[in-house]
Amino acid sequence: MTLRDANVDRLRDGLFDVLVIGAGINGAVSAAALAGRGAAVAMVDRGDFGSFTSQESSNLVWGGFKYLEHFELPLVFGLCRSRNRLMKAYPDNIKEIGFLASLDRRAPFPPWFAGLGAAAYWMIGLFGTKPPKLFDAERIKAEEPAIDTSRLRGGIQYQDAYLIDNDSRFVFSFVRSAIEAGASVANYVEVLAAEREGDRWVARLRDVDSGEEFTTSARTIVNAAGPFVDEINAAWNLHTEHRIVYSKGIHLVVPRLTTNRHDRVLAFFDDTQRLFYVIPMGRRSVIGTTDTRVDTPFTAVDQDDREFLLDQINSRLALERPLTVDDIIAERSGVRPLVVKRKGDDKKNVEWTSLSRKHEIERDDDLNVVTIFGGKLTDCLNVGEEVAREIERLGVPLERDLQNWYGEPAKATRSEFFRQAKLMKLDRLRIKPDTEPLSDRLWRRYGRRAFDLLEAIRADPAMGEDIMGSADYLRAELHNAAEHEMIVKLDDFMRRRSKIDLVVPDDDIRSSPGLSEVAEILFGDESGRRLAEYFADKPRIG
Repeated sequence: MTLRDANVDRLRDGLFDVLVIGAGINGAVSAAALAGRGAAVAMVDRGDFGSFTSQESSNLVWGGFKYLEHFELPLVFGLCRSRNRLMKAYPDNIKEIGFLASLDRRAPFPPWFAGLGAAAYWMIGLFGTKPPKLFDAERIKAEEPAIDTSRLRGGIQYQDAYLIDNDSRFVFSFVRSAIEAGASVANYVEVLAAEREGDRWVARLRDVDSGEEFTTSARTIVNAAGPFVDEINAAWNLHTEHRIVYSKGIHLVVPRLTTNRHDRVLAFFDDTQRLFYVIPMGRRSVIGTTDTRVDTPFTAVDQDDREFLLDQINSRLALERPLTVDDIIAERSGVRPLVVKRKGDDKKNVEWTSLSRKHEIERDDDLNVVTIFGGKLTDCLNVGEEVAREIERLGVPLERDLQNWYGEPAKATRSEFFRQAKLMKLDRLRIKPDTEPLSDRLWRRYGRRAFDLLEAIRADPAMGEDIMGSADYLRAELHNAAEHEMIVKLDDFMRRRSKIDLVVPDDDIRSSPGLSEVAEILFGDESGRRLAEYFADKPRIG
């Protein structure tokens, strides 16, 4: 029986304290916080873990420097504190990084004024990062030769943080934490209907992969469905003070544009005077994001999106040749679920550019439902703690919060892993230019499970071999994923447990002789069907 099968079996006819609907960052962190404090938790998602909004982020952990423009000081203070907490709790996964903002004559602020804002941002953030710097055009050119400084007035560098791996992988760390604390969780399980029966909710569920239908019960529900929270609440006739509107954002992944001297984010104002970024992702650069008002959560990158971002970056970087669509390795498109008050609010009257990524949490005492509106990855720990408080107020007793439901393993555990890795000369197994040491990557991705990978490689050196060449993924990691990471579709591994789909060109993936072995390890006799399904669903760029 697979891990997913075991979890579905526990969901079937189960009785829980809390049913969490949605396994993006809000749902995953809620499940981890509640299970970590002793609640009996079930969590389902009709797709994969972190597979909708949460897989389309900028991979940044930031306090919201741009929100200072609208004087949202409490929000910025809260986000900066959250950023600082995450950096401390996840020192190997979340790293401080500089944001070098170039200001030309089209930018809305002169460098000296932006410098004052950066200093205020640093102070509001309780000095949790390195201090900001003020640059003239000449120094910007020396720091980053890729920037076209011919029209620059100067710039600033302020500090925030970023995820070294992808956002969905970070979401899965909370899913794993919830499982380890006893939660029953399953991807590809949708809620067909849910009704109050006496003092509990009875939910009719369907396994999207097998088609099986079954029921489960819970005293309370956490609606963490992201862009779909309003739709779910409406089905229950649940009225809320807030609602969601949508902003579409896209990113383009291209070959690395900046020098390898520093890992830093480049920030520019586009022609509409909105910030966009060039974000490092290993040997790639991620360009984005845009901000387009839409009326549906289902989005895709279109030709206008591509042309806009390519035009913006080509006019701001001194490239040997302009970027074209042929340079795009991968595309990301998703919606930000932005929170507005329902009363007296019409979508057309919302001041679009002033909306921020704050979150709101509402509790319905009659129906025993907690709804999470909006939010962002940076604020996830606050969301988990606030949801736990609301669930307690609905009568579910929780243990004292020891804050052991998040974070990386203890320093002593980390030291022991690196001691063993050094003794077995792990980092000598793979020496490639511009890649991090293998021991660093395995520890960051797997934590305590990285010891199992060492054992597998000791027992069979073939387990230490790269399975897809340029993808930088070991055979041992595939076996670990098959056993522990609840992978149902090949896309779950290629796009979310790893970031292969984001950094490896599509033609290289299709021609890789290792891809068939990946599918065989993950799916056994089902590998042929899963491969065909993956290629049928994989979008072509352009």
